[in-house]
Amino acid sequence: AMNSIAKGLLKSAKGGRAAWRRGSSAHSGKRHLQKLVLGIETSCDDTGAAVVDDAGNVLGEALHCQKDVHLQSGGIIPVVAQQLHRENIQHVVKEALSLSKVSVHELSAVATTVKPGLALSLGVGLQYSLNLVDRYQKPFIPVHHMEAHALTIRLTHHVEFPFLVLLLSGGHCILAVAQGVADFLLLGQSIDIAPGDMLDKVARRLSLRKHPECCSMAGGKAIEHLAQSGSWQEHAFRVPMQQYRNCDFSFSGLQNLVNKAIMQKEKEEGIQEGDILSCVKDIAAAVQHAVAVHIIQRTYRAMLFCIKNGILSSKNATLV
Repeated sequence: AMNSIAKGLLKSAKGGRAAWRRGSSAHSGKRHLQKLVLGIETSCDDTGAAVVDDAGNVLGEALHCQKDVHLQSGGIIPVVAQQLHRENIQHVVKEALSLSKVSVHELSAVATTVKPGLALSLGVGLQYSLNLVDRYQKPFIPVHHMEAHALTIRLTHHVEFPFLVLLLSGGHCILAVAQGVADFLLLGQSIDIAPGDMLDKVARRLSLRKHPECCSMAGGKAIEHLAQSGSWQEHAFRVPMQQYRNCDFSFSGLQNLVNKAIMQKEKEEGIQEGDILSCVKDIAAAVQHAVAVHIIQRTYRAMLFCIKNGILSSKNATLV
């Protein structure tokens, strides 16, 4: 149901964008020339809202983070995330509007993440937004949030199209050329799992929540913290996909190699799964190193491909 709703909304996106460009005649004072958009984001475990003007200024923003709840269960449970979004979305939106000193009547449009993400989480933001635009008769702009991530740089820096963008998270790993606001050339993506997902799984396998330095950290952050005082050379893991002449990524094979190394070390140290290995910092460093090298190699290949084929200019090729 979520997908069908999102598809229908995406088809009407052009109409929504056109409508908000036309604006509203009801604005008073200085704001009658200004376009003001309320953005709502509930794709995973954060409930976020912000009011942005047409110059890219964030006038007010609010966020409810669910991290501490999910940390207790060692991962995001979709139904729990959904309930927390439901409990907090109204307050978050009201806070963003209040901080921006903008009323709903003054908005030119409402823009909301419709994909990709956790369907249950997305549904909360989508339903709230649909109720809002229906009640106040505002244009609706459906947002693909990976496209949004790719374009956010243009809110903070002067970056001209086209540019190469690398998107990394717990759910995604993408290399693409941003050629325009809604124009992307996909060069590569993970063929299995995302790097953040893989790091979280390795952290769980290493029982890092039991480590005294990492008990309040999410998996990826715990790996990064321990890696700072570890030696990656002690467990040099093979970098994935070096034989493939493309820009795709793969992390599940690396995860399997890491799991085998952990099992071997547990045997050598005579400990059970769930106990902390004495070499845990070295394993963390080796995992982080292999992930970083893999990402660097594929990104470098993508940049060379773009320059060689005239997709990006060699004089001012930009990586975001």
